[in-house]
Amino acid sequence: MSPDSNRYDALIIGGGPAGSTAALVMARAGLRVRLLERTPFPRFHVGESLLPRNFALFRELGLLDALADVPKVDKLGAEFILGSGGEPSFFPFGLSLVPAEKMSYNLERAPFDARLLDVAREAGAEIREGVAVRKILRLEDGNVEVETDEGNVAARFLVDASGQSTLLGKHLGIRSVLPHLKKVAYFGHFENVWRRPGPEGSYIVIVVCEEGWFWLIPLDETRTSIGLVMHEPVARAVGLSADQMLAWGISRCPELRQRTAGATCPAETHVLADFSYRCAPYAGPGYFLTGDAATFIDPIFSTGVCLGMMSGVEAGRAILAAVQGGKDPGALRRRYNRFIEGSSSTFFRLVEMYYDHSFRELFLNGEGPLQVHRAAMTILAGYVFPRPPFAVRWRFALLDLLTRINRFIPLVPRRERFSLLAE
Repeated sequence: MSPDSNRYDALIIGGGPAGSTAALVMARAGLRVRLLERTPFPRFHVGESLLPRNFALFRELGLLDALADVPKVDKLGAEFILGSGGEPSFFPFGLSLVPAEKMSYNLERAPFDARLLDVAREAGAEIREGVAVRKILRLEDGNVEVETDEGNVAARFLVDASGQSTLLGKHLGIRSVLPHLKKVAYFGHFENVWRRPGPEGSYIVIVVCEEGWFWLIPLDETRTSIGLVMHEPVARAVGLSADQMLAWGISRCPELRQRTAGATCPAETHVLADFSYRCAPYAGPGYFLTGDAATFIDPIFSTGVCLGMMSGVEAGRAILAAVQGGKDPGALRRRYNRFIEGSSSTFFRLVEMYYDHSFRELFLNGEGPLQVHRAAMTILAGYVFPRPPFAVRWRFALLDLLTRINRFIPLVPRRERFSLLAE
């Protein structure tokens, strides 16, 4: 193994929001941190809509000034509407049950991610772009080592922030795809998509269909990110190539056709498949998994960057406690695993409910008894760390019960299902 003088306190794989946040937290506290990112920044990435809990974290980490000139749109809430059109439901973030930020951002990820990485570099983290990890050589508390393009690197702890590459998850054989949430996403950036006037024009828009859903995310004054998420077996049965699927979906959806009638379509679209998944346990001897390297949740509620940055902070603080505070790594790992499980399981449950038409009927109704809609909005705002407060948990359980009842006894007006495959 490399001598202690050449060993880092923490080695981070991946320079996205999870990795750069972990690097920032540890470097500011004086740890010797090295971050390896295989792709030079800036680079394209999906996940362009952030949660109010993200905005609160920006405040906590003193990042608002650093992000001031990153192009973005203030995000004040979310709009949900059926693909066939009709009356939408608007959910401003001010509905949260807990004291919370009332806004967040929609933004293009390339400049945002690059700025976060720069802030970590300025804090003292050693950043190496264009350097890939080739092999995991050792994973022990206080003693990890990897093989990279630039030779072997040793550290006390390893943070896997490799995103959907799930480098450690695959190495350890713990990556588990959740088959009931297996989806495919097709997406691209459009010019001049129609938006509602006023503050609601900045809302992320979710358009619902039986085969999945569309997102519309305003990125700046003219550009809008549009994506179609479909159940994987249904997408395969359509029989079109990946670069044709988004245009096909838009052509079959009245609400999307109307909004894109005067828009310029992108020259190329992107595809992302095989989600959602978990790589549990999320921490083990010598390592912590953060962000998408730990778990990927269906993007319906824009949880990716929030979970990535929150887990990056938590992993960074755990390593600080081990290196500077002499805390037991085993106890820190158990706490970290509870943190990821407690927060992500809430998101997973809400995603599962969302694909139930009964829940969609309740949700599109806009209000519910005993403020259950506000509990859902609190979760949508990202206030689930390390788990939702009791006032949210019991209302969320009630919403689950109401969803089951509404399947058989109509509690709200029925909504006709809309299918992209209907003739």
